[in-house]
Amino acid sequence: MRQVKIGVIGCGRISSIYLRNCTETFDILDVVAVADLMPELARQRAEEFNIPRVCTVEELLADPEIEVVLNLTTPQSHTALNMQALEAGKHVYTEKPFALSREDADRVLDLARAKGLLVGCAPDTVLGAGIQTCRKLIDDGWIGTPYGASGMVLMGNAYSGIPAHFHSYFQIGWDPLFDMAPYYLTAMITLLGAVRKVSGSVGQARREITVTNMRSPRYGETVPIKAPMHAVATLDFESGVIAGLQVAKESFGYTPRFEIYGTEGILFAPDPNMFSGPIRIQRFDGALSEVPFSHGFAENSRGIGIADMAYAIQSGRPHRASGDLARHVIDITLGIIESSRTERHVPMVTHVERPAALPLGLQYNQLDT
Repeated sequence: MRQVKIGVIGCGRISSIYLRNCTETFDILDVVAVADLMPELARQRAEEFNIPRVCTVEELLADPEIEVVLNLTTPQSHTALNMQALEAGKHVYTEKPFALSREDADRVLDLARAKGLLVGCAPDTVLGAGIQTCRKLIDDGWIGTPYGASGMVLMGNAYSGIPAHFHSYFQIGWDPLFDMAPYYLTAMITLLGAVRKVSGSVGQARREITVTNMRSPRYGETVPIKAPMHAVATLDFESGVIAGLQVAKESFGYTPRFEIYGTEGILFAPDPNMFSGPIRIQRFDGALSEVPFSHGFAENSRGIGIADMAYAIQSGRPHRASGDLARHVIDITLGIIESSRTERHVPMVTHVERPAALPLGLQYNQLDT
């Protein structure tokens, strides 16, 4: 298949791993331009990854050669830029969160459908060796019928190391529900299917934080925290599975946990924020057995979702890290917040099919399967 030409908007910290994989790992992708509101960042990335063009956002969107825009901007900018890219006739792949409201998510998807374009969204960690191996174990019946699941990630308050001269780091979009929960929710949907209704509570232990990053222009200042930094939810799946999810940025370090419970075993899954990690199964005898990976992509393969979408653009098959999947995640996320406010269960207004599992034995140039 021919290469699909990519333009990247947003050259901050996360762009490094995307650009490495999009330029060195996935043969179907050809990154031809980068843009950032800070041109020096774009120039730095272009030099680092041998990208031929540094341009403004407007120049990138106007370039007829570019087929896909990779949107790595801040959460508050995602919807507006995704709409601009679609209006310019480009397919879009965006970092999570997909949007900050149901209305914005629907605007993007409606425009994409009207123009016959594809929209994809992170996380694509679910396409890695860890979650794909868990998918095979569940589908092959190793834990019997799944009936429950539990996900948890506890970490430091609002990433204390982030350069907090941006107020947005302490607003909706960087909170644990929009920032970290998508990894767990996307993994749960990939393994267990769509969610039917949610209930939950959100809160926060602190209303302000002192900037501890000595490189920040606001080092030592106390800034307000404007989003809930702790959430606990119950998720009722269409399949009958009931799962719990707890996410917080009120603690310290990084503590992830992800488990699937079945009638014949318990699956201890790896961190959904990663592409790999130990996988263990506990069955009737109580012994824990470590399971080898059945699938590839155990390395940090961020960008695999874009490569998968590039093959889908050419073949017409559905892509896996899709906008529809991300829209369902947004529905769940906002449902948890709404449930906390109303003290009621919130039914989902969206439905999504489980994305197709990756076949066994794929290599980096075989994602067209």
